[in-house]
Amino acid sequence: MDQAINEAESQSEKPTLIICKTTIGKGSPKFQGTSKVHGAPLGDEEIAAAKKALGWEYGPFEIPQDVYDAFDARATGEKLEADYQKMFDGYAAAYPELASELKRRIAGDLPANYAETVAQAVEAAEKAAESVATRKASQKALSAICPKLPETLGGSADLTSSNLTNWEGVTAFGTDNLAGRHISYGVREFGMSAIMNGIALYGGFIPFGATFLTFSDYAKNAIRMAALMQIRSIFVYTHDSIGVGEDGPTHQPIEQTASLRLIPGLDVWRPCDTVEAAVAWGCAFGKKNGPSALIFSRQSVPFLHQAGAKADLIRKGGYILTDAESPKAVIVATGTEVSLGSAIQEKLAEEGIAVRLVSMPCTERFDAQDAAYRESVLPAGLPVLTIEAGSTGLWYKYTRGNGASLGIDQFGASAPASKLWPLFGLTVENGVARVKDLLH
Repeated sequence: MDQAINEAESQSEKPTLIICKTTIGKGSPKFQGTSKVHGAPLGDEEIAAAKKALGWEYGPFEIPQDVYDAFDARATGEKLEADYQKMFDGYAAAYPELASELKRRIAGDLPANYAETVAQAVEAAEKAAESVATRKASQKALSAICPKLPETLGGSADLTSSNLTNWEGVTAFGTDNLAGRHISYGVREFGMSAIMNGIALYGGFIPFGATFLTFSDYAKNAIRMAALMQIRSIFVYTHDSIGVGEDGPTHQPIEQTASLRLIPGLDVWRPCDTVEAAVAWGCAFGKKNGPSALIFSRQSVPFLHQAGAKADLIRKGGYILTDAESPKAVIVATGTEVSLGSAIQEKLAEEGIAVRLVSMPCTERFDAQDAAYRESVLPAGLPVLTIEAGSTGLWYKYTRGNGASLGIDQFGASAPASKLWPLFGLTVENGVARVKDLLH
C-alpha cells in the first residue's frame, strides 16, 4: 500500500486509482468471504476460531506492548506541533497582519466589521427597492458581502448562470488561478456538497454551492452530515417552485423544502425580496455551528419592504410584515408567496376584513424564539392561513387546528408559470375565499 501511494504521489499529470482486493471477514473460518460476517457478531465460538487462525493469543482489550508502542504517536505529534509552531512564529514575526488574518480565518471568526458589512448590504437593498427574482437578490447580496469577507468560496454544480452564485468581480478557481473564489463543480450535486463539507472541516473558508432545488435530493446525505457535524456549509437552491414553468414536474420542487426543514440543525431560508435575501446571507455566513440552506426563485417578485427593512425582526425567522388594526386572522407566507399574501391582505381590507401578514423566511429561527415573541406574531386566538408553493405538511404546527394551508401536495405540470398558479389554487381569489372560510 505504501508503495502504491508513493507511486500515486509521483504522478502529477493525472489521477491515480488504487484498487485494494480484500476478503470480508478475513480470518473467520466459517464466515470469511460471505455477507454473514457483515451485519452480525461472530459469536464466542467463531471468535475463538478466528483468533486461532490468525495466531492471536491475547484476550479482550489486552494490547501487546509492541503494538501499543507502534500506535503511540505522542512523541511524533509533539515534535510536529513544535516544528509547526516554530514555523508559524517566524511567519508571524515577518508578516504580522497576514498571520493575524490567518488565525482569524482558521478560528472561524468573522471580521470585526462584519455586522456593518451586512447592515450596508441590507441598506443598499432597501434603498434600491428592486423587484427582481430572489436568485438575483441573492447575487446582489453576495456582491455586497463577499468582497469584504475574503474567506467565502462559492460554486455551482454546472448551473452558475442560473443559480447566480458568481458575485461581481469574482473569478473561477483553478490550477491557473489559485486566487479564484468560485468553483465549477460540474454536474455532481452530492460531490459538490461533500467537497464543501471537507472545505468547511479543514477551516479557513466558508463554502457555499448551488444547484436547482429539485436536485437537492441528490445531495441529501452530505447536507445531513453537515448538520450532524455542525459545520458552516451553505447550500444554495434556486428555481424553487412551479414558477419554473415549462420544465415541468421533474424540475418543479414540491416536497424538497419541507424535507430540508426536517433535518435537525439546518436553517432553511426562503426570502421574499432583496432585503430578506441580504439578511439571510448575513445569518448564514454568521452561523458558525451549523449549515444553512438558502432557497431562491427563478421568477421576479415585488419589493415588499417599503416601510423599512426590519432586519432585526427578519433575523428572528418570522415577523409581522404588515399589520392591521384588530386583525381577525393571520396570513403566514414564505418566499415568492409573501407577495401573494400581501395581495390577499389588501383585497380583504377592501372588503372590511382586517388581516395580519407574517413573513416566515426561516421556520427554524422562528421556532427558536421565546414563547412570548411567537405569541406576539401568531396569537393563539386568531386563525392562520399559511401559503407556500410546496408541501403543506409541516405548516400545521402554525395552523393549530383552527387554520388552513394553501400549498401544493401533488406533482406539478408543464405549462407557463402564469397558468400553473391558478391551476394549483395559488391565487388572490382562492386565498380570500380560504380566509373567509376560516372566519365563518
